[in-house]
Amino acid sequence: MSYKIIQPISLTDGIGLNQLRNEVNTVLDEGVSTILLDLQDVTFINSSAIGALVAMHKAVHGKSGTLSLCSMRKQVSLVLKLSRMDQIFEIFADQQAFQQKQETPVI
Repeated sequence: MSYKIIQPISLTDGIGLNQLRNEVNTVLDEGVSTILLDLQDVTFINSSAIGALVAMHKAVHGKSGTLSLCSMRKQVSLVLKLSRMDQIFEIFADQQAFQQKQETPVI
């Protein structure tokens, strides 16, 4: 199974969010259906970012793919939990945990 890891630096401005959306769409157009957003460098997340994540999730899901998150700082994790986004996205502790799941055979 092929996957792509994307590591955004910020999710607080429109330019960064548009770049991230474009990157996700490019990856989908390349035929990759499993995407991991590594949020280790993201220190803050606002409602615009949550909306963008939901839109990306729908785009990926619409192509029978999955969009997962990992390496979230406490503040970002808390915002996602309070907004119940943690029930939409599969969240991993880090890239290694994600990669282990990708390598685990489905029975």
